[in-house]
Amino acid sequence: MTLSRIRRHPLTCPVSLAIFLLILSVQLVRAASENDPYKILGVSRSASQAEIKKAYKTLAKEWHPDKNKSPGAEDMFIKVSKSYEILSNEERRSNFDRYGQTDDSQPIGHSQHQGFRGSHNSFYFDESFFHFPRSRDFADSKYLLHHAQFNSDVLPDSYKRPYLIKVTSEWCFACIHIEPVWKEAVQELEPLGVGIGIVDLGYERRLANQLGAHRAPSIIGLVNGRVTFFHQAVIREHLRQFIDDLLPHKLVEKITDNNYIAFLDSWRVENKPSVILFDQVPVVPLLYKLTAFAYKDYVRFGYVDQGEKHNNRLLRQFNINTYAPTMLLFKEDTEKPVDIIQARGMKRQIMEEFVSNNKFLQVPRLVNQQLFDELCPVKQFHRRRKYCVLLITGEDQAFLTGNKAFLDFASVNKKDVLRFAYVYQRQQQPLCQALLHNQAALSPQVVILERRSQAGKVMYRSVSGGWNGSEEDKYRLHEQLEILQKDPTYLSSDATLPELNNEMAPMFIIQWMNAASDYVLQVYDDLLYSNWREMMPILSLIFSALFILFGTVIIQAFSEPGESTPRKPKPKEQTQSEEDASSRASTSSRPPKKDFVEVTELTDITYISNLVKLRPGHINVVLVLTNASKNALLRKYAKEVFSFSGTQTLHFSFLNGDKHRHWMPSLLRSTSDTMPSHSDEDEESPDYAGHVLALNGHKKYFCLFRPVFTGDDPNDSASDTSSSESRRKSRSRSRSSSHSRSRSHSREDGVPKRGSNRATTIDVHHKLDRLGLWMERLMEGTLPRLQVTAWPSLGETNNSSAES
Repeated sequence: MTLSRIRRHPLTCPVSLAIFLLILSVQLVRAASENDPYKILGVSRSASQAEIKKAYKTLAKEWHPDKNKSPGAEDMFIKVSKSYEILSNEERRSNFDRYGQTDDSQPIGHSQHQGFRGSHNSFYFDESFFHFPRSRDFADSKYLLHHAQFNSDVLPDSYKRPYLIKVTSEWCFACIHIEPVWKEAVQELEPLGVGIGIVDLGYERRLANQLGAHRAPSIIGLVNGRVTFFHQAVIREHLRQFIDDLLPHKLVEKITDNNYIAFLDSWRVENKPSVILFDQVPVVPLLYKLTAFAYKDYVRFGYVDQGEKHNNRLLRQFNINTYAPTMLLFKEDTEKPVDIIQARGMKRQIMEEFVSNNKFLQVPRLVNQQLFDELCPVKQFHRRRKYCVLLITGEDQAFLTGNKAFLDFASVNKKDVLRFAYVYQRQQQPLCQALLHNQAALSPQVVILERRSQAGKVMYRSVSGGWNGSEEDKYRLHEQLEILQKDPTYLSSDATLPELNNEMAPMFIIQWMNAASDYVLQVYDDLLYSNWREMMPILSLIFSALFILFGTVIIQAFSEPGESTPRKPKPKEQTQSEEDASSRASTSSRPPKKDFVEVTELTDITYISNLVKLRPGHINVVLVLTNASKNALLRKYAKEVFSFSGTQTLHFSFLNGDKHRHWMPSLLRSTSDTMPSHSDEDEESPDYAGHVLALNGHKKYFCLFRPVFTGDDPNDSASDTSSSESRRKSRSRSRSSSHSRSRSHSREDGVPKRGSNRATTIDVHHKLDRLGLWMERLMEGTLPRLQVTAWPSLGETNNSSAES
């Protein structure tokens, strides 16, 4: 059926092919017009460079991805940037006007828009028309990074030079757009000293995960081991500025007439030579910054803008030629540079060779082990011996003359086998003790040494006579150095030196702050550009911490206060009433901060401060005891009041009744209630041992606890102070019967008397059985208060007892 149709319509194939070619031509013309740089920028073919630049700035602001969030903004911004790169370069613009191609021998629409080509009257499809992956450029193969190579070479080297790394993939079509710009940036930045690297996502997934790059294309900057992503449009100027921003900000100091003297004199503190570059550019060149970054541990760098008016005196003093960049290097002598170079085109090799040949001062100070290893290397062969002449001195003003003489001696004796250095004995005590045999140097000492092993073993010899900087000392040192070069066995002593202290190491708090600032900047960068995959661990940690904190607060808010109060374990012999009292008291008082109770004795010295001048709101709980009952009552007292010892307003004391036996009767007489007369007390002196008083010195009142008798009913024998107060009020109405009422009151409340037969039934350690309940009522404020007119004095009671 098909064959018959073909025979009937022989013109079907040519017509169909012509239609297909016509449609394809229209598509190609439309694609070419869409990628015309003149139409993209909206300028005519005769537009000037100023008009092209103005149109580019306008469109770049309009289509920048950070400002324009539309889906096609990023593609349009790339087209605008690419069009400006073509039209801003006269050669590339002329090539496009003539042939419709860029200098890369491709049309502006890229090769994937070329549907087919004609060759020998035949047609074939380009592989890019079907988006086949392009073969890798041979020049990129030398920049490919592997995981092991990155960690062993690139990562340590990033502390000396920055790295620009591109993350790409074979099937990355967006990588084709940035390829020309990447090549131009590499050709510009690599000669300046920037390291270049390429990571393929398809083959180096492990390295990409380490860098945090999960998509292509990505451009990464690596400085001091820290990874920073490039988020701007891929333009050569932006990449150059990206590298400039990665470098430390205080790498190069701006030098003027006002600060150049202080900059050159800083060698005493920094222990480094100083390099100053004179140029007419107002901004520090990137090449100079990269050199300063590579040698930041050895040399200080400064920059002078010759165009500023504030630098005329500096230019006249050093006779600087303003027609070419000039570099001066200073060491200990700040008036005259030790080396100078001047060239119109400063190259990286010239700068690095100039600085590397002058990394150290003429007589540097040993401030760390790294500097000591470089100045005094370990002996490897007989002909490569290096002797280190070390001056052990001080940093005070009295040592300046000797230090200056040692510098003059080192400036004259410039030999490759000799290295001169000095140390401060106070800063490097372990090193000085090993060389001086644990003897403090009263005067500066000179030691000649040679390192024999990495473990710290050295052969050395001390120069006799010390070092004062006199001509005799110089002659003696010169003579011994001559003998040493003829006879290496002249170094007769050996020692093992410890590792030097790092005097230039920053403080721990500074290191912590720097690390914290870097971490905060990294988190801010990830949040700003929504790098959620790297942020997931951090967000998980933050939410976990907030959940734990919020849960703890909620639990504490809704839990009862008594649940978290620790209880002190009770001994086995304690009665059930003590456990009940202590448990109730623990719920109404704060937990004690200590595992013991502080109980002070009321004496003539502590009486005023613990009672009379007690602060408002504070109460002193006083136990009355005797010499015979002191130990038993104090132990019982401490157990009963322990759960209340956490309260800050309670103070605990005891009063010896044998020493101050008239204080209690005097206190009871001073109350407003009727108490026993003095004659009765003389006849039968009551035993107040076991009584507890809560004294409020500021408001002049007290609460009284009476001891419990053994064998009585707990309800009857308890200190019912409310019934006691009512009985006192009834006795106050009839003073004639006060004597009988007071005796009956004392018998009912269980107050023992020495003449009574019931005194024999009193058990001392049971007198304070109900003290816990009484303390609980004291904290509740339900105990009756007995007012006093004035507190009796302990001195007066002693005097009265002496008179009696």
